Amino acid sequence: MIRVGVIGVGSMGKNHVRIYSEMEGVELVGISDVNQALVEELAHTFKTTAYTDYKKLLSQGLDAVSIVVPTKMHKDVTLDALDAGVNVLVEKPIADTLENADLMIKAAKEKGLMLMVGHIERFNPAVIRLKQIIESGLLGKIVSMSTRRVGAYNPRIRDVGVILDIGVHDVDIISYLYGKKIDQVYTIAGANIHSSEDHASIHLRFDHEYSGLVDVNWLTPHKVRTLTAVGVEGVAYLDYLKQSVVLHDKEWVREAKVEPKEPLLNELQYFVRCVANNEYPHPNGEDGKHALEACMAAITSYHEEKVVDI
Repeated sequence: MIRVGVIGVGSMGKNHVRIYSEMEGVELVGISDVNQALVEELAHTFKTTAYTDYKKLLSQGLDAVSIVVPTKMHKDVTLDALDAGVNVLVEKPIADTLENADLMIKAAKEKGLMLMVGHIERFNPAVIRLKQIIESGLLGKIVSMSTRRVGAYNPRIRDVGVILDIGVHDVDIISYLYGKKIDQVYTIAGANIHSSEDHASIHLRFDHEYSGLVDVNWLTPHKVRTLTAVGVEGVAYLDYLKQSVVLHDKEWVREAKVEPKEPLLNELQYFVRCVANNEYPHPNGEDGKHALEACMAAITSYHEEKVVDI
């Protein structure tokens, strides 16, 4: 039995609570949040124990914890969890600064514990299927990828702009699908309804000849979540929301078989399996740091109007 907890039970955290409570082989020991009324209500619903002090939860002999607090708190809460001997899944982005990401990665290595970063789209069944298709060679050499992740602004997002809030998903996914690190970033962006950028076009370069383009905004009144992968033998069109992958080549237009499943369920099942079997997780701290570094470079590029090398 894997003993788990959840720190931070807002809009995303309560989904962690729900899924852990339903998983076989998992005991949801407790949940923590500074909002006492909220955490007590959820604890009652999911038959677990509520804590307003997360350090008390960490002292309950946990094997693993999901950290789903605001980004600026990721470093402190993660370090406290690792000090308590608990394996960590921290939501994306890994941290608010590269320096804090390094501290988290270093602490996990020194403690011999897991630090997994919640880049949930890696666990979207459509992304899993497209990764298989790319690696099979069916599309030939992939030379460019582009994504659109747009929709209305959520007022609860106050501490970061659109690049770190949602752009980081596709920055990570494009790097993951290529199996390559990003070399250069150039961004055009602006702020209209938010204190930070609320729209951005992020251009990524890999190994000088492979490209990625991430289009994000909080201005479009309807939600779009798509990715296009262009290969020399064909093109794939992925829809994150529909969990679909459609392939076009010279002879056929066909839809790949994708078994629908909640991405967060996939992610948490994988995390628990890694903890149970002492397996090194992906995406790990280094993966999370690379996505953060690319997004930080995108923000610098936007402000300084220049190409930024990574």
